[in-house]
Amino acid sequence: MNYQNVSFLASYGLLKQIPPSKRMEVAFAGRSNVGKSSLINKLLGRKALAKVSAVPGKTATINFYDLDKTIHLVDLPGYGYAKVAKSEKYRWAELIEGYLNDPERDLGLVLLLIDMRHPPTQLDCQMADYLIETERPFLVVLTKADKLNKTEREKRLSAIADELPCGDELTIVPFSSQTGEGVEVLRGILEEISTPEEN
Repeated sequence: MNYQNVSFLASYGLLKQIPPSKRMEVAFAGRSNVGKSSLINKLLGRKALAKVSAVPGKTATINFYDLDKTIHLVDLPGYGYAKVAKSEKYRWAELIEGYLNDPERDLGLVLLLIDMRHPPTQLDCQMADYLIETERPFLVVLTKADKLNKTEREKRLSAIADELPCGDELTIVPFSSQTGEGVEVLRGILEEISTPEEN
């Protein structure tokens, strides 16, 4: 897969604006300021394809990117930012839940991003529960892995399985947008799910 052949497609602020799936989609979910835009940029080898905001909660739309005319990457709004009007929170929730709950979407995988430095928030656990209940395939990406030393990393990795629903069965990928840790693992996963199965 050519990660240089990537382009921004569109942003949608309302569920009714989102067109039907044209390719398999891989969605990125996580709380505000967890590093979704930084992860997408690092994954694609770009500096500013996905806008990195200094203000948490800035991404208020669902953003679609085309990767090598093979799959679409879908950046969902960050959840859990307190300094947003309730009406905006409801709109974001409708966007996220509506997108994930649409049985017609060709959703191959959801990457649930969690800050490795901290235990999952209540909203992170609720999102994991939601993905399990709706039977959406997902894995957990632990962002900002470079911020921890070896002992802290091992402690968080051993704890995360107990902190999330069905943790023992989860695929967990430590990731750093600074060092590039986890990039090749995630690229391998994307290529695996986008390759047609042989009969």
